[in-house]
Amino acid sequence: MKKQHDYFVTVEWTGNRGHGTTGAADYDRNHTISVNNKADILGSSDTPFRGDGTRHNPEDMLLSALSTCHMLWYLHLCADAGVIVTDYIDKATGSMAEMPGGGGHFTEVVLHPIVKVTEAGMVGKANELHDEAHKKCFIANSVNFPVRHEPQCLVG
Repeated sequence: MKKQHDYFVTVEWTGNRGHGTTGAADYDRNHTISVNNKADILGSSDTPFRGDGTRHNPEDMLLSALSTCHMLWYLHLCADAGVIVTDYIDKATGSMAEMPGGGGHFTEVVLHPIVKVTEAGMVGKANELHDEAHKKCFIANSVNFPVRHEPQCLVG
C-alpha cells in the first residue's frame, strides 16, 4: 500500500511598492515562504529577472532540494551499509535555458558530492551508494531533466 505525504507552504508576495503591478518594473519580486514551525525563507526572483540577489530564488531552491534529497538518502544508505561518513559537501550546479518569448526550463543538474569516510575499504561501497541514493531521491524522481552525480570519496 502506498503512503501519501502532504506538504503545506504559504508564499506571500511582499514586493508591492504601493502601486501594485502597474508595470513590470514597478514592483519588487520579494516574497516570504512560510512553513509552520520553521524559519521563514526570504525569496525573490533571480537578478536577471529583476530580483533581489540577496534572497533565495526558485532556481536556488530547486537545486538545493535536489542536493539535499540526494545527501539525506545517501547518508541513510551509508548508515545501513556500514559505511561511516564523517563529512559531506556538495557544490551542485544547474543549467537553465531561457526560451524566446519568456519561460524556460532546467536542462541539467550535476551534483558534486565530496564524501569523507573513515576507512579505505569503504570507498568502493561509498561510491556505489550514490547510484542507489539517486534512484530513491524523491525530488530527482519528480523532475523532467537529467540529474547526474560526480562524487569524490576521501579517507580521513
